[in-house]
Amino acid sequence: MLGWLFGSRANQKIVEELHLRVMQASRHPLLFVDGGVPDTLEGRFDCLTLHIVLVLRRLKALPPPAQDLAGDLVDRLFAGFDQALREIGVGDVTIPKRMKTMAAAFAGRAKAYERAFLGGSEDLAEVLARNLVTKPLDPDQLRFWTGYLAASTAFLDGLDFASLTTAARLFPDPESVSGDQFQSGGRV
Repeated sequence: MLGWLFGSRANQKIVEELHLRVMQASRHPLLFVDGGVPDTLEGRFDCLTLHIVLVLRRLKALPPPAQDLAGDLVDRLFAGFDQALREIGVGDVTIPKRMKTMAAAFAGRAKAYERAFLGGSEDLAEVLARNLVTKPLDPDQLRFWTGYLAASTAFLDGLDFASLTTAARLFPDPESVSGDQFQSGGRV
């Protein structure tokens, strides 16, 4: 049934598995405990958005057919959002409005993260505080996030297309990273 959304059946399986691995990584308890992300529907949306943005950045840097997979992954992401809204009881009449709001939030956060990744730790702290956590980041949370994002980017950058689509994990274990991996003004 979802084949029309994600291209061929082979692509559908790859997209489903990729989406699942990204979603699992975005739900690691340390992201919420040490990272300060609120464990709410909005907090989970924001954490998943950040992880998807990191994977999309990598896919866009790879040769074809990676860009097609990136589009299919975004389609799958929004199909999941639609399904989640229906499961929590949002009515059919309200779904399009909520999806439009979520799409705008996703696009805005993706642009903000891209700019912050290029700008360094101060820009990143501001964007994280505005989009991911409910209060200003304390120094430990900032160290946690800059370390995690730097390690995640390095990890993803080490994957070619085949590895990205088959790797058991796409992100490092948050327990294994430190904030010392990010340099101010450097690229995440």
